[in-house]
Amino acid sequence: MARIDFHSNVNDKLEYACRLARKIWSATAEGEPVRNIVMVGERADLKKLDELLWTFSSVDFLPHCFIEDDAATETPIVLTDDFASPALAKIPHADVMIHLGMRMPKDVATLLARFPRVVEVVTINEAERLAGRDRYKAYRDLGHELHNFDQSKG
Repeated sequence: MARIDFHSNVNDKLEYACRLARKIWSATAEGEPVRNIVMVGERADLKKLDELLWTFSSVDFLPHCFIEDDAATETPIVLTDDFASPALAKIPHADVMIHLGMRMPKDVATLLARFPRVVEVVTINEAERLAGRDRYKAYRDLGHELHNFDQSKG
């Protein structure tokens, strides 16, 4: 069964996503395959995230691209605005999905069969908080074990 983590009360979801991606990607032990990440969100947010991934750190490089790019099959961090994008089938990697949007995936079972770990990022914005609560309840009602990491405390 997939692990579903909610990171709640996040001030800036795009900056947070950069730090989270860096942490996940760099946590690979020497000799182990790199943990790959698919980030799902609204297209406008992903365009900003694309720029931020290039500039948020002067010492870290996080290789990333949009799922439509030719290099997506070989890139550790892939951005998409569609949970069910046909291009996902061409991506050989699917270790972690980071969800930055407000929509609940339509086919949760298929998504969780593909991704052993899902991270839901929920901001302090009221509409996003309410949508996050709805997703939390929906996952719980489907019988999934959930973990919450409240970012207001640190």
